[in-house]
Amino acid sequence: MDGITPQLLALQLFTGLALGAIYVLLAVGLSLIFGMLTVVNFAHGAFFMLGAYVGLFAAEQTGSFWAALVIAPLVVAAIGMLCERWLIRPLYGRGIDYPLLLTFGLAYIMVEGVRIVFGKSGVPFDTPDILQGATSLGFADFPTYRLFVIGVVAVLLFALWLLIERTSFGLIVRAGARDPVIVRVLGVDVSRVWLIVFGAGTGIAALAGVLAAPLQGVSPEMGSSVLTVAFVVTVVGGMGSLMGAVVAGLLVGVVESLAVLFVPEAAKVSMFVIMAGVLLVRPQGLFGRAGLMA
Repeated sequence: MDGITPQLLALQLFTGLALGAIYVLLAVGLSLIFGMLTVVNFAHGAFFMLGAYVGLFAAEQTGSFWAALVIAPLVVAAIGMLCERWLIRPLYGRGIDYPLLLTFGLAYIMVEGVRIVFGKSGVPFDTPDILQGATSLGFADFPTYRLFVIGVVAVLLFALWLLIERTSFGLIVRAGARDPVIVRVLGVDVSRVWLIVFGAGTGIAALAGVLAAPLQGVSPEMGSSVLTVAFVVTVVGGMGSLMGAVVAGLLVGVVESLAVLFVPEAAKVSMFVIMAGVLLVRPQGLFGRAGLMA
């Protein structure tokens, strides 16, 4: 404790924000899908992993990290839309367990497919030259790439907020999340909205995978651990709540980062402590609606 300075504490806080930004993207995609489709997507971590691999392949083929940031979410979103249309949609109305079990099996198929195509060993994902090194924050230097991650997530969240709160499509999404029957009666093709929302959710997960790849490398198992984090963050924030996903993602990232500094052995369980504490007070999560899982 004696060696902990205000500068070190501030740096660890920024590290937590960068980590939390990745968690936010994962939870936002998961919450978006659940809020609209009431689908507990157990393949979300696999889509995260697939995004990293598609990004790696795109970067190798084009020689551009920036191209990978665009190509990977679009490709994985297209795959997600195909999965929703032909695998998940026939299960709507049969209970929440059916799509849960299907996506659970789908995750295993995707992971094994990646192992067959790319191999079982992890591979590094190089940080682009322009984002290497550190940037001065005034009080200390901080990795430039982590600042970039925070900035990208902030811009994406603002764009998503504008889409949902300021457009007619966003109005349909919000209305469909509350009462899809009424929306269908009003003449809206809800199935098309479901398709777009599922694709957007998986595309956001893929973007998180590309952004996380330079920080942790790329491996077929990388989606397994983040799936646990994504569900913890989603439960803490409230199932289906985008605001909850943002707040809980940043909270979990900062607490985990600070725990590394103060109590390293408790860092991995800190998120579960947060989840237990929140659920004891608010079983529906910080911003969730009671009875949503009913």
